[in-house]
Amino acid sequence: MGAIYDVEVTTGSMTHAGTFDNIFITLIGTQGVSERAKLDSYGRDFKTGMKVKYKVITRFTLANLLLIRLEKDNLMFLPENDWFCSLVKVRTPEKDVIHFPCYLTLLFCLTATQIYEEKYSQLKEHIKNELKLNKQVLGEIKMKKLVKKPDQWVQMEDMKSAFWSSRTAVSEYVQLHWMDDDFFGYQLLNGSNPMMLRRCTELPLNFAVTNGMVQPFLESGTSLTLEMKQGNIFLCDYKRLADLPTQFINGKQQYVAAPLCLLYKNQVGKLLPIAIQLQQQASEDNPVFLPSDSEYDWLLAKLYVRNADCLEHQASFYLPHPIHKVLKIRVVSVSIYCLLWLDFFLIHLQKHIWLLVPHTRYTLQINTLIRNRLIGPVGAVTQNTSIGDEGMTNLIKKALSDLTYSSLCLPEDISGRGLESIPNFFYRDDGLRLWIRSFVRSMVEFYYQSDSDVQQDTELQDWIKEIFIHGFLEQSSTGIPQCFSTVEEVIKCVTMVIFTVSAQHSALRAGQFDYGSWFPNAPGSLKQPPPTSKGNSDKNTLLDTLPDMNTSAYLVSVFWLLSKPSSDLVPLGQYPEDYFCQMAPQKRIRDFQAELSFFSESINDRNKGLQVPYTYMCPDNISNSVSI
Repeated sequence: MGAIYDVEVTTGSMTHAGTFDNIFITLIGTQGVSERAKLDSYGRDFKTGMKVKYKVITRFTLANLLLIRLEKDNLMFLPENDWFCSLVKVRTPEKDVIHFPCYLTLLFCLTATQIYEEKYSQLKEHIKNELKLNKQVLGEIKMKKLVKKPDQWVQMEDMKSAFWSSRTAVSEYVQLHWMDDDFFGYQLLNGSNPMMLRRCTELPLNFAVTNGMVQPFLESGTSLTLEMKQGNIFLCDYKRLADLPTQFINGKQQYVAAPLCLLYKNQVGKLLPIAIQLQQQASEDNPVFLPSDSEYDWLLAKLYVRNADCLEHQASFYLPHPIHKVLKIRVVSVSIYCLLWLDFFLIHLQKHIWLLVPHTRYTLQINTLIRNRLIGPVGAVTQNTSIGDEGMTNLIKKALSDLTYSSLCLPEDISGRGLESIPNFFYRDDGLRLWIRSFVRSMVEFYYQSDSDVQQDTELQDWIKEIFIHGFLEQSSTGIPQCFSTVEEVIKCVTMVIFTVSAQHSALRAGQFDYGSWFPNAPGSLKQPPPTSKGNSDKNTLLDTLPDMNTSAYLVSVFWLLSKPSSDLVPLGQYPEDYFCQMAPQKRIRDFQAELSFFSESINDRNKGLQVPYTYMCPDNISNSVSI
């Protein structure tokens, strides 16, 4: 009779997970491969949530079962549809029960275009739920008719009531303090974009700041040169914005600066702006603005910095998360799925690759949505920011050219920017605790016990090679590994990927509405060119410069949508699908979850004493993956 393998197949429980198509299985063991067998019982086999058992008969035992291959053929006359397979369990003739976690949508033929399409049924349901919840704020904005009003704001008081019903505690604080210099500095550490600040040990040659200019804003008895040596001077350089094309909005030319902003950490630990130059090239018509200038000269200079920071955040760090990091991480995701789907193998060797799969949930689909709906030619962001589609594309290209492996690894990024000791830097403090290298180490070392294990794993080597070639265009200067030689290298890479798509993404996403709903604090576009002289600005200049009502409304609505947690959020460290069946990894996960719970409590305790709580990297609020 041969050897009998009992196979149990579980279809996912989410809406539209089932399929009418024919499913075939091939078992692959150390001593042979079974014939391709159709999984067929009475009635419809692969309904949503169903578990169905089958028998697969082979002429001889396959010995140790390594892999299974699942294939899907279109049922005659019916349109092809997807199938979400959760789990396959196989009971061998030797009475061993082997789990093959899948939790993937299986397609008949996986192509590069199909994987980016919005074909995933669970994503469609996810989007439908999100849109339903989001109608509330969009309805509010439409009710105020702001999105239909291409008019200029008449007075600041009108802005205060525009989005008031959707305010948060932080957004209220922002509205009250957005003009304060100390809050300006605080945002560069703990706002929605903590990525631009770096310690300044030497002034850029194109920055026309002198010691005499800033001396009044330093402590008595010191100098700019001395403060730079002591590590108290910091710089934000928005040089990537130089020479970008701008667009017309509501028939009005928009503008962007490429500022340099110098900041000083004073003796009480406050970070204060002390000099702003709005363009990269020093000249007579490009003055250095100072805190001693008139109120509106200084406020206007800071406004152009806030605009530049908003554009950098959207184009370089957050919106193209799949482009700047996850266009790179996208290749990580595609590589994972290619390994899983190539020849329709479901790899049973539960190595670190299974550790990554839960952290790539929705990544590819969210990337597609962002590209098509937010930063494409007709995207809500590109249509309502000063640089438009062409400028956004150019800015993304510049950001990609600056991307390095070190910049993706938080500890190296912090030290590379010289920010190890600056106080009140909660993004750094929380992020370093969430740089979950110890957890990743415990998981990776369970499967890779020696460097030779890593070197001999051909799938692993193909995975990182594909990332280097196709994701980083074989640029060795980026520091991305071309292969893995040690277990330590694998641990670092896996840690980086998980951190980027979970904690880092949360830090750059969750604060957008808090800091941007009072839109003068984060204007996406400005209607007047940067000033070329001092003494000509007043309140009307500020109103003339700020974006129109509809432009403001669109961007605030985007910030609101993107800041909301996903309606089906899976918190960091939670693995509801049974990817890890062995007892040792399960214990490591439980220990990790306990650590995250303790960390959440400590963050909540700390935040009780802060005027502006920093919640964006609290594990309770962090999704396992890019889910919005």
